[in-house]
Amino acid sequence: MLVQPTEDREYYQLYSPTAMPKASGFLWNETMMIHMNCRGYAVAQFMQPEPAKYSHAPNLEAKTFMQPEQPYYAHHPGRFVYIKDEETGEVFSAPYEPVRKPAEHYVFAAGKHDLYWTVRALGVEIELRLTLPVREPVEMWEVKVRNLSGRARKLSLYPYFTVGYMSWMNQSGEYNDQLQGIVCSSVTPYQKVDDYPKIKTLKDKTYLLPDRRPDAWEVNQEQFEGEGGLMLPSAVAEERLACGEARYETPVAALQYRLSLQPEAEERYRFLFGPARTEREIADIRERYYGQDESGKVGFDAAAAAYADYVAEGRGSLSIQTPDAALDNLVNEWLPRQMYYHGQTNRLTTDPQTRNYLQDNMGMSYIKPDTARAAFLTALRQQEASGAMPDGIILHPDAELKYINQVPHMDHCVWLPICLDAYLDETDDYTILDEQIGFADSEEQASVFEHVTRAMHWLAEARDERGLNYINQGDWCDPMNMVGHKGKGVSGWLTIASAYGFNVWAGISERHGRSGEAATFRELAEQTNTVANRYLWDGDWYARGITDDNVVFGVSSDTEGRIYINPQSWSLMSGAADEEKAQRLIRAVEEQLETPYGVEKLAPSFTAMREDVGRVTQKHPGSAENGAVYNHASAFYIYALYVTGERDRAYRVLRKMLPGPDEADLRQRGQMPIFIPNYYRGAYRQYPHTAGRSSQLFNTGTVPWVYRCLIDGLFGLQGVPGGLRVQPQLPAEWSEARVTRSFRGATIDVDYRRDANVAAIEVYLDGQLVPDGVLRGLEAGVSYRVTVKLPTAQ
Repeated sequence: MLVQPTEDREYYQLYSPTAMPKASGFLWNETMMIHMNCRGYAVAQFMQPEPAKYSHAPNLEAKTFMQPEQPYYAHHPGRFVYIKDEETGEVFSAPYEPVRKPAEHYVFAAGKHDLYWTVRALGVEIELRLTLPVREPVEMWEVKVRNLSGRARKLSLYPYFTVGYMSWMNQSGEYNDQLQGIVCSSVTPYQKVDDYPKIKTLKDKTYLLPDRRPDAWEVNQEQFEGEGGLMLPSAVAEERLACGEARYETPVAALQYRLSLQPEAEERYRFLFGPARTEREIADIRERYYGQDESGKVGFDAAAAAYADYVAEGRGSLSIQTPDAALDNLVNEWLPRQMYYHGQTNRLTTDPQTRNYLQDNMGMSYIKPDTARAAFLTALRQQEASGAMPDGIILHPDAELKYINQVPHMDHCVWLPICLDAYLDETDDYTILDEQIGFADSEEQASVFEHVTRAMHWLAEARDERGLNYINQGDWCDPMNMVGHKGKGVSGWLTIASAYGFNVWAGISERHGRSGEAATFRELAEQTNTVANRYLWDGDWYARGITDDNVVFGVSSDTEGRIYINPQSWSLMSGAADEEKAQRLIRAVEEQLETPYGVEKLAPSFTAMREDVGRVTQKHPGSAENGAVYNHASAFYIYALYVTGERDRAYRVLRKMLPGPDEADLRQRGQMPIFIPNYYRGAYRQYPHTAGRSSQLFNTGTVPWVYRCLIDGLFGLQGVPGGLRVQPQLPAEWSEARVTRSFRGATIDVDYRRDANVAAIEVYLDGQLVPDGVLRGLEAGVSYRVTVKLPTAQ
């Protein structure tokens, strides 16, 4: 067995550091995130208020966070422990890097609120455990050393925490005896005098605080490594570390503990690692985490317990028991956690892209609806009076739109009704539509309903003479930046998505008693679908767009980028595709885009720059937007299949998002099934040997859409005004399933079973037939039992 969940489902365990070397887990809190891989490498950032690092690469690095398929290397930042037998001189390291000595026993366990490793070698067991507090950027490490050899041992333990190249202006490090820890200091480089007031407030120190005084230490990276390098550092070969310092040299945080262990004896050590602005702040951290509170509880333990409670707040609204145990584990244990991370932290950015912010909070509708409600209001307050939405949402008074948010995209308005629709389904809170809020560029106040209506009219007007939506320098696909940069190119996907948005808003309008607006937007949707079929239908699928030079692309005559998934998915949702077109495009998707790892975003992947499409064509074939199995887009397709009743196809594609369960698939993807990555490598028909590799990136808009697929589609437990509609689409291979649904404060236990005696789905609430399948009168705090009978032939 390569991977498996623990019996209590709290962890997923990996039993080899080499079979899936990039397998990883992540932890986060309100101000930081750390991504640890199974071998001990780490990527971490914290907010101050913009993202920053306290554990750096060995040379000057760009301000980036995680990279897709993160490349690891010998000096990549990491958290390691060297163990030396003082009698023989033998050395191994945990978790695996940097010594890479094969272990007699190895476990990497990714948990919800902590990560741990258990490594046995040379008759010694090392257990490493990492957790976080709720708010501060502090890594909380616990290291246990056990003697399993059956004889007394003399060992040295060397905790090693990468600090790296902090600054070309000023960097240093030393052991501070008063603080009883290593403190490394730097000055963030700057040139302009106007930047100094901001620079002087930054947390430019990195500390390592042990709970007990070390026997020795080394703070100079070069002196620690010597001629042996990280695999066998010269300093570790000596009896004691040299207690060195770093003076405008690359610092490191390395400690030494010399211990004598009797058979079966154990020693425990704790460490705090993170950023700080001053030594006084570091002293306060030591006191709070290693001291005791009034009840006698150690601060470290109290912080760990509080963090476990914090993560547990992200419980989902769905618990399932199906014939697919791996799906059960993902849905019950991990999917809501990933969704909660996105909505609770806003991906640890101060200016999330508008579409990301809205969709992430669509997901929060299922976990913390009040958070979602507040987020929708925050976004709409930054809308222009014209109806236009900004490219990013500012969440901090000192923040500004950066990077991709400085590039004009045209799709942000379309997400408003779509994401609000999920919130309204879940909460029945139509009062939000009457909330009065302002605009970013006007003193005018208007209702949320009016805000979204203006956004829909803005979409209807941002079009060319044919009625196709302009793309400018991007739509949902950020790097499609040269289709319309001259002001004429249009997005086939956005045109079709606008039709879907109009239909969704029409439905909300009608339910809100605004029949006039409902009729207006239904007519707009119908007109838009007609335009899409006139200009975008290529015979077997819909084109992706039309360039500034009036070249239709994403069509059968293209040799690369012939077909894109998004226009097909959204045409099923918008109603643009009639039954014949739907079957044609589904067949084209299955023949050209579907792979063992999911549905590719486009195919064939581009192998050279196409200047009238943009930088998406410059990405490596099969990576990211250039033909990867881009799971966000795949989730749209799954949802569309459920919308059109294609239940078996939908489940097949949904299941491909999850690694495994067979070992060959797990090894190819290289990822544990504890999150859905933003992509798996595509170009399956071009480069099959690399296809399926996980990006290992857990920041993705996929997750709320998958959750919505489960609720609205697979299990058919979608909220409606005044009740819950039960309309499941279980795959034909399932004979039964059980679900517990938390809904508007009520708990609903649903038992699905196939029954040869029924010809259509029958729904029973507490034993009483519900003819229309809508459960009404559900009360908060009350539990209900629902039986759903499905025909065997369905």
